[in-house]
Amino acid sequence: MEARAQIKYARISPRKVQIVLDLIRNKPVDVALAIVRNTPKAASEYLEKLLQSAAANAETNHNMDRNNLYVAECFACPGPILKRIRPSAKGRAFRINKRTSHITLVLKEKE
Repeated sequence: MEARAQIKYARISPRKVQIVLDLIRNKPVDVALAIVRNTPKAASEYLEKLLQSAAANAETNHNMDRNNLYVAECFACPGPILKRIRPSAKGRAFRINKRTSHITLVLKEKE
């Protein structure tokens, strides 16, 4: 049995999210939550909410025990890119890509 939670269209680059996801992969939920809360990265804000949501889904929807949960899978896929233009010298224009990501977190119970 697995519990799943997703954030779609998060306004943060998948590359930045992946750094924090690598820290919490295969860790128990309580340890992962402590790591995310004490990591000074922009992605930590998104991941803390996502981790709490996945744990709540596991408890309410699947009747799993929170003490036995661990982060089985976590990944960030790129979402649509917001393309913006920045004016530059001599009438040129440079593109700024504002990246988004879809973050997925899967919790499973230890056996």
